[in-house]
Amino acid sequence: MSHRSRLAGFIIDCKRGSLESSADFWSQALGLEVQDYDEDGLGLYAPLSDGPGGLHIEVQKVSHPSRVHLDIETDDIEAEVTRLENLGAKRIEFVRERWWVMEAPSGHRFCVVPMAKKSSRAKPNVWR
Repeated sequence: MSHRSRLAGFIIDCKRGSLESSADFWSQALGLEVQDYDEDGLGLYAPLSDGPGGLHIEVQKVSHPSRVHLDIETDDIEAEVTRLENLGAKRIEFVRERWWVMEAPSGHRFCVVPMAKKSSRAKPNVWR
């Protein structure tokens, strides 16, 4: 059975400063409005308006060192994670019973997340 996936966007992980001040900085730096200073009420996520090509851009409060990571969205989480494992990635953590944090062979962290229902992003790749 086939599944689909594509680049969803970029997450800006911020350890220092408040979520609000970090979101304000990146909003102004990228020219994108802050959509919500506390999405889900957890004090962890502040999505910005869509970036170029409809990419999701979000500021996230973290305890690990600050970095930028990408999200790959898919209509079949398990199939996409397995496909990426076959390429050499490894599973790190299943978060909120919704998405996987993965690590590429290069050591870069990224997430595999559910595909957005409506999106102006590029057409997804179809994997068999």
